[in-house]
Amino acid sequence: MGGFHAIITRTYIRIFGYREFVIEMRTLWESDGNTTSFILADVEPEYEATVRHLYYQPVERGFAKSYPADKPHLDRVFTNFERYAPQMVLQAAERKPIPWEQALEALIQVIADEPIDWWIIGSSALAVRGIDIEPHDIDLVTDEDGAERLYALLENYVVEPLQSGWIWRAFGRAFLHSRVEWIGSVSDNVDDSGPTEFGTTARNRLEVVHWCGTEIRVPPLDIQLAICEQRKLTERSKKIRRFMAAS
Repeated sequence: MGGFHAIITRTYIRIFGYREFVIEMRTLWESDGNTTSFILADVEPEYEATVRHLYYQPVERGFAKSYPADKPHLDRVFTNFERYAPQMVLQAAERKPIPWEQALEALIQVIADEPIDWWIIGSSALAVRGIDIEPHDIDLVTDEDGAERLYALLENYVVEPLQSGWIWRAFGRAFLHSRVEWIGSVSDNVDDSGPTEFGTTARNRLEVVHWCGTEIRVPPLDIQLAICEQRKLTERSKKIRRFMAAS
């Protein structure tokens, strides 16, 4: 699928529930030999903010994420991208229900027997405790080996190649009923400005919750509460406080 400005287009329509939502967009592959871009083209205005929130940047043809052209298996990843991008955008725009429980169950089935050191963070970590939260995705923390192993195990669902970031060595994104995202090998100084859900402080205080017959590790609630208050997530903070008071 390499080559100069090789382009593949697809148009998607998705219908669900009692109301019909239609999303039409093209998924483009563009490569100049050094960089390969996955592009969402002809994005309707109502979805542009959502696409930006998913970190696709405006380009001439639409919204893109770009990767080194020598990243392995980009053709396979693009096949997943063009298959799942419409569902991913609809869920992120809250136009389609997010089956986070189904996603988490499927993920656990994939990694249950694997020697991967992982825990979940964010809204899904609150939801598995029984707090009344509707997660938008499943977020995991692992080490670099775990990130690479997850990428291999989810090869039919990954929609981006593994990438490094400013505070982690690997970031992965897949679509397994909903978005599943993970970071691997977080920087040692990530907690310098205060505890995070994915830093050493949380790692040393992980708690175990039982969810659907599975033990899942999550950050302590006081850390999650502090983060929610810092982000001014007022309603979520109230729910955490009520849960802590009742526990």
